[in-house]
Amino acid sequence: MIEPIRNSIGIFGGSFDPPHKGHVEISKISLKQIKLTKIYWIVTKKNPFKKKPFFSLKHRMSKCKKAVKKYKNIKVLYLDNKIKSPRTINVINYFRKTKKQKNLCLILGSDNLLDFHKWTNWKKIVKLTKLIVFSRKGYDKKSKESKIVKYINKKNIVYINNKLINISSSNIKKNYLKNF
Repeated sequence: MIEPIRNSIGIFGGSFDPPHKGHVEISKISLKQIKLTKIYWIVTKKNPFKKKPFFSLKHRMSKCKKAVKKYKNIKVLYLDNKIKSPRTINVINYFRKTKKQKNLCLILGSDNLLDFHKWTNWKKIVKLTKLIVFSRKGYDKKSKESKIVKYINKKNIVYINNKLINISSSNIKKNYLKNF
């Protein structure tokens, strides 16, 4: 059983290129199991670790809003212009300073832990948030041996033992291209 993290909000960031049912499912699990008050999908123009997005920002924002429209406690935001950065640390600082929100959870897949130590101000991120880590096929074992997991206080990381969500933005894009 997962210990609820009450009065906390979730930050679920990414390019959402494109958003899919897996993103929605992760959000629903986070709301239900962890008892987050609200989740913000923070759509970024471009992931610094990936190539140029396949779909336009306008298209991705529209699809994200459509995907979560029936969930009142999931909101979609684009903050790159407002905070002058796509970096997670700046998003966290925005919620802490502007929104006066101190209890923050960062939602990510186990694949993200492998390169997390390359993120800007990663040590500060793990001090300011609790990491909510979802299982991704082929990454769980490696992620638990990652540099970040060795560094982090075990109280600041929660592993969600979710059923594998067999969908990815990469596969959606491949299938999209096959149809043309």
